[in-house]
Amino acid sequence: MKEQGDMEENQPEMRTELSELNQSIDKVKDEIRKIIVGQDKVISLLLAAILADGHVLIEGVPGIAKTLIAKLLARTISAGFSRIQFTPDLMPSDILGTSVFNMKNSNFEFNRGPIFSNIILIDEINRAPAKTQSALFEVMEERQVTIDGKSYKMEFPFTVFATQNPIEHEGTYKLPEAQLDRFLFKVEMNYPSLDEELKILLDLHKRKDVNDINIIDPVFSKELLQKLREQVRSVHIDEKVASYIAQIVNSTRNNNDLYLGGSPRASISIMIAAKSFAAMNGRNFVTPDDIREAVIPALRHRILLTPEKEMEGKTPDEIIKLIIDRVEVPR
Repeated sequence: MKEQGDMEENQPEMRTELSELNQSIDKVKDEIRKIIVGQDKVISLLLAAILADGHVLIEGVPGIAKTLIAKLLARTISAGFSRIQFTPDLMPSDILGTSVFNMKNSNFEFNRGPIFSNIILIDEINRAPAKTQSALFEVMEERQVTIDGKSYKMEFPFTVFATQNPIEHEGTYKLPEAQLDRFLFKVEMNYPSLDEELKILLDLHKRKDVNDINIIDPVFSKELLQKLREQVRSVHIDEKVASYIAQIVNSTRNNNDLYLGGSPRASISIMIAAKSFAAMNGRNFVTPDDIREAVIPALRHRILLTPEKEMEGKTPDEIIKLIIDRVEVPR
């Protein structure tokens, strides 16, 4: 691989000032660590998604703080917050809102649903049927809702965090591929280590109140978040590094282990996520290491294994790692 110093020499003279971004990220991590123990990788992925203006699907077994970590992250942003609990009887109008006839002026008025906020937490997203899931298609992609032929734009920022349980199947529905493709990342949360679990118990014993999220202070204002996102978008990516992304995603479409490969949206997601990782690491240019960090969380929910590989017990992550190892790194 080409030395990082050589790559830096080839970057544009214009440098993005990233000190404010890095300081803000460190402050957010410190705030979340007031309550959450461990899960540093998950926190970094969620922060990268926020800087990239992307939605996140968080998957993990019950009791590992999926919902809590999303709520705490939302608390660090000075913006509106809405939580929607998905259930099998939930209707699209329960999310988006509905038009109600006003007897006083003889007109229909639109009553906005809970989706009209800035940070949306959808709990157990896979508990609602396809009809309800389809209500999220437009708003997640286009940041707008169309009701009765009229479009309503979402206010900045608009980010969806959704949680789901990977092992519970009764009363759940498989998310449509088109909806999965709208998530920038699928983040998998695992059990804490033994030492981390001990610290969780001791911290809880000292803190007394496990649900006191009011100790989390906001870090991002809407204006600051907009500024930082613009800095992330301006991070430079060399043509060879961009080609590295294209080759990886193209390889998923020509792989005998996969029934469905990544779309062009997957390539775009990897690129904007890699820019976030570069900025969070204090660089204003993307390296192949940033790409490799972004590939698995950006691809694992966008590919489908063949039935044979599923029967063998293979996982999307394992196949993606094999593909990455086969693609030549830019030099």
